[in-house]
Amino acid sequence: MEAAVVLAVAASFCTATASVCQRLGARTSEVAGFDARLIARLIRRPVWLAGIAAMIIGFGFQLSALRFGPLALVQPTLALELLFVFGYMTVINSRVGVPRRDWLAAAAMSIGLGLFLGMAAPSGGRPHAPGGTWWLAAVITTAVVLTLLSATSALASHGRLTRSRRAALLGAATGICWGFEAAVIKEFSSRVNAGLGAILSNWSLYVLVGAGALTMLVATHAMAAGPLAASQPGFTILDPLAASFLGVFLFREHIRTGIPYLAGEALALALLIAGVSALSHSHLVTGESTPSSPGTPERPYCPTGPR
Repeated sequence: MEAAVVLAVAASFCTATASVCQRLGARTSEVAGFDARLIARLIRRPVWLAGIAAMIIGFGFQLSALRFGPLALVQPTLALELLFVFGYMTVINSRVGVPRRDWLAAAAMSIGLGLFLGMAAPSGGRPHAPGGTWWLAAVITTAVVLTLLSATSALASHGRLTRSRRAALLGAATGICWGFEAAVIKEFSSRVNAGLGAILSNWSLYVLVGAGALTMLVATHAMAAGPLAASQPGFTILDPLAASFLGVFLFREHIRTGIPYLAGEALALALLIAGVSALSHSHLVTGESTPSSPGTPERPYCPTGPR
């Protein structure tokens, strides 16, 4: 179990590095709605490629962590990614930095999530999930993600969405996708020791690659849309929450539901929500500050005009 935590922390550091590098590579890209060619343009930028390399290394750590621990333990540990991202932002943008209030909000989000799943104490479970439950999980996940993407497109087309809010909605969609990916990784990791033939003959490898490519496209649009501080909470919080719910639904991981535990879980969720609320009012989210123009307010995002 300790090995799973150490590997998950290493994975969170790598994914934080990936987010920062990909944001630096994508921040100057103009995107009108969804553009499948966005990645083709970004692949020419070394900093964006460095982010992809960090993501692959993080995937390796995550896969290893899931071999030593349950989905609902590994994914919450990845919430440390948000704190690593804020550390990067402090170093990169040292003249503006991250205010103490935002650090506290990020810490509250990470601690609230960790406490919630610590009180729930997921345990047990099965190594594989039946095909019928996987189909249901895939349909529900797809429906939720498409709803978020449709809402983002509709609000943007009417000029009712700032760049930061668009990044936040796309970040939420990405986080849910990554939660589903984590569940597929769990299924895939349980077959690694069965040999190459078993790996190649199982559906999880191909879903992992296909869904991963689509998730990367959504994530890239989220990081190109607005501040990293706006999209990152969706990446960091909804990923482990979605993965944990899927762990219970697909792999029958058990959680504690006694009255004291439910009360503790409610308090932890309140702390998580308070952190999200505080961070949503940060200048890092409402307007991406730069050393030359801190706190510059945003205009509504319009897919047919300048952002």
